[in-house]
Amino acid sequence: MSLEVDVRKLDLFNKIAREGSETVSDHLDQMAGVETEIAVSKINFLDIEDVRTHMGDGKRVGIYVELTEPPHGYVLFMLGPEEAKQLAGLLVGDAGDDESEGFNDMERSAIQEVGNIMTSGYIDGWANVLDTTVGMSTPSFAYGPADGIVDKMGGWPDEDIAFVIDSQLTASEGDIALTIYTFPRLVELVDLIQNIDISTVVGEDTAPSSDIADNA
Repeated sequence: MSLEVDVRKLDLFNKIAREGSETVSDHLDQMAGVETEIAVSKINFLDIEDVRTHMGDGKRVGIYVELTEPPHGYVLFMLGPEEAKQLAGLLVGDAGDDESEGFNDMERSAIQEVGNIMTSGYIDGWANVLDTTVGMSTPSFAYGPADGIVDKMGGWPDEDIAFVIDSQLTASEGDIALTIYTFPRLVELVDLIQNIDISTVVGEDTAPSSDIADNA
Protein backbone atom coordinates (compact mmCIF):
# COMPACT_ATOMS: atom_id res chain seq x y z
CA MET A 1 0.00 0.00 0.00
CA SER A 2 1.38 3.40 -0.96
CA LEU A 3 0.31 6.51 0.91
CA GLU A 4 1.42 9.68 -0.84
CA VAL A 5 0.56 13.17 0.38
CA ASP A 6 1.90 16.46 -0.94
CA VAL A 7 3.98 17.87 1.92
CA ARG A 8 2.23 21.21 1.40
CA LYS A 9 -0.93 19.51 2.66
CA LEU A 10 0.56 17.96 5.79
CA ASP A 11 -0.76 20.80 7.93
CA LEU A 12 -4.25 19.61 6.98
CA PHE A 13 -3.91 16.87 9.61
CA ASN A 14 -3.39 19.53 12.28
CA LYS A 15 -6.26 21.57 10.84
CA ILE A 16 -8.54 18.51 10.81
CA ALA A 17 -7.81 17.81 14.48
CA ARG A 18 -8.20 21.40 15.63
CA GLU A 19 -11.30 22.11 13.52
CA GLY A 20 -12.94 18.96 14.83
CA SER A 21 -12.17 19.85 18.43
CA GLU A 22 -13.35 23.46 18.04
CA THR A 23 -16.60 22.26 16.47
CA VAL A 24 -17.16 19.90 19.41
CA SER A 25 -16.85 22.86 21.77
CA ASP A 26 -19.26 24.94 19.67
CA HIS A 27 -21.84 22.13 19.60
CA LEU A 28 -21.62 21.64 23.37
CA ASP A 29 -22.10 25.37 23.89
CA GLN A 30 -25.15 25.48 21.61
CA MET A 31 -26.86 22.18 22.36
CA ALA A 32 -26.05 21.55 26.01
CA GLY A 33 -26.01 25.19 27.09
CA VAL A 34 -22.56 24.70 28.61
CA GLU A 35 -19.63 26.99 27.94
CA THR A 36 -16.64 24.82 27.11
CA GLU A 37 -13.24 25.03 25.52
CA ILE A 38 -11.18 22.19 24.07
CA ALA A 39 -7.40 22.51 23.90
CA VAL A 40 -5.54 20.06 21.66
CA SER A 41 -2.26 19.21 23.34
CA LYS A 42 -0.86 16.55 21.03
CA ILE A 43 -1.65 15.15 17.58
CA ASN A 44 -0.01 11.91 16.42
CA PHE A 45 -0.20 9.13 13.90
CA LEU A 46 0.64 6.00 15.92
CA ASP A 47 1.29 2.40 14.97
CA ILE A 48 -1.57 0.18 16.11
CA GLU A 49 0.65 -1.50 18.70
CA ASP A 50 1.57 1.91 20.09
CA VAL A 51 -2.14 2.77 20.22
CA ARG A 52 -2.67 -0.27 22.47
CA THR A 53 0.06 1.04 24.78
CA HIS A 54 -1.34 4.57 24.66
CA MET A 55 -4.78 3.34 25.76
CA GLY A 56 -3.37 1.40 28.72
CA ASP A 57 -5.06 -1.53 30.42
CA GLY A 58 -7.18 0.17 33.08
CA LYS A 59 -10.93 0.71 32.94
CA ARG A 60 -12.06 3.39 30.53
CA VAL A 61 -15.26 4.88 29.18
CA GLY A 62 -15.56 4.87 25.41
CA ILE A 63 -18.00 6.62 23.08
CA TYR A 64 -17.64 5.44 19.50
CA VAL A 65 -19.23 5.76 16.07
CA GLU A 66 -18.73 4.06 12.74
CA LEU A 67 -18.13 6.34 9.74
CA THR A 68 -20.56 5.34 6.99
CA GLU A 69 -18.90 7.45 4.27
CA PRO A 70 -15.24 7.98 3.28
CA PRO A 71 -12.84 7.83 5.00
CA HIS A 72 -14.95 5.14 6.75
CA GLY A 73 -13.58 3.43 9.84
CA TYR A 74 -14.31 4.40 13.46
CA VAL A 75 -13.95 7.36 15.81
CA LEU A 76 -13.52 6.57 19.51
CA PHE A 77 -13.62 9.13 22.33
CA MET A 78 -11.99 7.64 25.44
CA LEU A 79 -11.69 8.99 28.97
CA GLY A 80 -11.33 7.79 32.54
CA PRO A 81 -14.36 6.88 34.70
CA GLU A 82 -14.03 9.98 36.91
CA GLU A 83 -13.80 12.25 33.87
CA ALA A 84 -16.83 10.49 32.38
CA LYS A 85 -18.86 11.32 35.50
CA GLN A 86 -17.75 14.94 35.12
CA LEU A 87 -18.90 14.77 31.51
CA ALA A 88 -22.30 13.47 32.62
CA GLY A 89 -22.48 16.44 34.99
CA LEU A 90 -22.51 18.78 31.99
CA LEU A 91 -26.11 17.73 31.40
CA VAL A 92 -27.50 16.38 34.67
CA GLY A 93 -25.45 18.25 37.26
CA ASP A 94 -25.55 16.90 40.82
CA ALA A 95 -28.37 14.50 39.90
CA GLY A 96 -25.78 12.28 38.24
CA ASP A 97 -23.21 12.52 41.04
CA ASP A 98 -22.99 8.82 41.80
CA GLU A 99 -19.96 7.73 43.85
CA SER A 100 -20.22 4.07 42.79
CA GLU A 101 -17.68 2.58 40.41
CA GLY A 102 -20.17 2.02 37.61
CA PHE A 103 -22.68 4.33 35.98
CA ASN A 104 -26.36 4.68 36.70
CA ASP A 105 -28.95 4.97 33.93
CA MET A 106 -29.06 8.76 34.17
CA GLU A 107 -25.28 9.04 33.85
CA ARG A 108 -25.14 6.63 30.91
CA SER A 109 -27.90 8.54 29.14
CA ALA A 110 -26.14 11.85 29.78
CA ILE A 111 -22.77 10.54 28.60
CA GLN A 112 -24.35 9.16 25.44
CA GLU A 113 -26.08 12.50 24.78
CA VAL A 114 -22.87 14.48 25.28
CA GLY A 115 -21.11 11.81 23.22
CA ASN A 116 -23.58 12.39 20.41
CA ILE A 117 -22.82 16.12 20.54
CA MET A 118 -19.06 15.48 20.57
CA THR A 119 -18.93 12.89 17.82
CA SER A 120 -21.20 14.83 15.47
CA GLY A 121 -19.23 18.01 16.16
CA TYR A 122 -15.89 16.32 15.59
CA ILE A 123 -16.99 14.72 12.34
CA ASP A 124 -18.58 17.98 11.15
CA GLY A 125 -15.18 19.60 11.70
CA TRP A 126 -13.50 16.92 9.61
CA ALA A 127 -16.09 17.33 6.85
CA ASN A 128 -15.54 21.10 6.79
CA VAL A 129 -11.81 20.72 6.27
CA LEU A 130 -12.12 17.90 3.74
CA ASP A 131 -14.95 19.72 1.91
CA THR A 132 -17.21 16.67 1.95
CA THR A 133 -19.92 14.99 3.99
CA VAL A 134 -19.14 12.20 6.45
CA GLY A 135 -22.06 10.12 7.67
CA MET A 136 -21.89 8.22 10.95
CA SER A 137 -23.77 5.67 13.01
CA THR A 138 -25.49 6.39 16.31
CA PRO A 139 -22.88 6.79 19.11
CA SER A 140 -22.46 3.83 21.46
CA PHE A 141 -21.37 3.80 25.13
CA ALA A 142 -18.94 1.23 26.54
CA TYR A 143 -17.26 0.84 29.92
CA GLY A 144 -14.43 -1.51 30.86
CA PRO A 145 -10.85 -2.38 29.86
CA ALA A 146 -9.64 -0.54 26.74
CA ASP A 147 -9.23 -3.73 24.71
CA GLY A 148 -12.81 -4.71 25.53
CA ILE A 149 -14.09 -1.33 24.36
CA VAL A 150 -12.24 -1.77 21.06
CA ASP A 151 -13.76 -5.26 20.72
CA LYS A 152 -17.26 -3.82 21.18
CA MET A 153 -16.45 -1.13 18.62
CA GLY A 154 -15.72 -3.82 16.04
CA GLY A 155 -12.20 -4.93 16.86
CA TRP A 156 -8.82 -3.58 15.91
CA PRO A 157 -8.89 -2.27 12.32
CA ASP A 158 -6.89 -3.83 9.53
CA GLU A 159 -4.69 -0.74 9.23
CA ASP A 160 -1.13 0.00 10.30
CA ILE A 161 -1.69 3.32 12.01
CA ALA A 162 -4.35 5.46 13.71
CA PHE A 163 -4.84 9.20 14.22
CA VAL A 164 -4.62 10.03 17.95
CA ILE A 165 -5.49 13.40 19.52
CA ASP A 166 -4.81 14.15 23.18
CA SER A 167 -6.99 17.04 24.32
CA GLN A 168 -8.46 18.70 27.38
CA LEU A 169 -12.03 19.91 27.72
CA THR A 170 -12.51 22.80 30.13
CA ALA A 171 -15.99 23.43 31.54
CA SER A 172 -17.59 24.63 34.76
CA GLU A 173 -17.19 21.14 36.26
CA GLY A 174 -13.41 21.33 35.76
CA ASP A 175 -10.88 20.03 33.25
CA ILE A 176 -11.63 16.72 31.55
CA ALA A 177 -8.80 14.83 29.82
CA LEU A 178 -10.11 13.37 26.58
CA THR A 179 -8.41 11.27 23.91
CA ILE A 180 -9.84 10.91 20.41
CA TYR A 181 -8.79 7.81 18.48
CA THR A 182 -9.62 7.89 14.78
CA PHE A 183 -9.25 4.67 12.80
CA PRO A 184 -9.87 5.72 9.18
CA ARG A 185 -9.28 3.68 6.07
CA LEU A 186 -6.00 5.36 5.27
CA VAL A 187 -6.21 5.09 1.49
CA GLU A 188 -9.61 6.80 1.54
CA LEU A 189 -8.34 9.55 3.88
CA VAL A 190 -5.36 10.21 1.61
CA ASP A 191 -7.65 10.31 -1.44
CA LEU A 192 -9.83 12.95 0.23
CA ILE A 193 -6.80 15.05 1.12
CA GLN A 194 -5.27 14.72 -2.34
CA ASN A 195 -8.49 15.97 -3.89
CA ILE A 196 -8.28 19.27 -2.01
CA ASP A 197 -7.09 22.18 -4.16
CA ILE A 198 -3.60 23.07 -2.94
CA SER A 199 -4.21 26.76 -3.66
CA THR A 200 -6.87 26.84 -0.95
CA VAL A 201 -4.53 25.31 1.62
CA VAL A 202 -1.07 26.86 1.25
CA GLY A 203 0.78 29.72 -0.35
CA GLU A 204 3.29 29.71 -3.17
CA ASP A 205 6.41 29.57 -1.02
CA THR A 206 5.83 26.09 0.35
CA ALA A 207 7.99 23.04 -0.20
CA PRO A 208 7.72 20.71 -3.22
CA SER A 209 5.75 17.46 -3.26
CA SER A 210 6.99 14.35 -1.49
CA ASP A 211 5.74 11.15 0.17
CA ILE A 212 4.90 10.88 3.85
CA ALA A 213 4.77 7.11 3.71
CA ASP A 214 5.36 4.25 1.36
CA ASN A 215 4.45 0.95 2.93
CA ALA A 216 4.51 -2.21 0.93
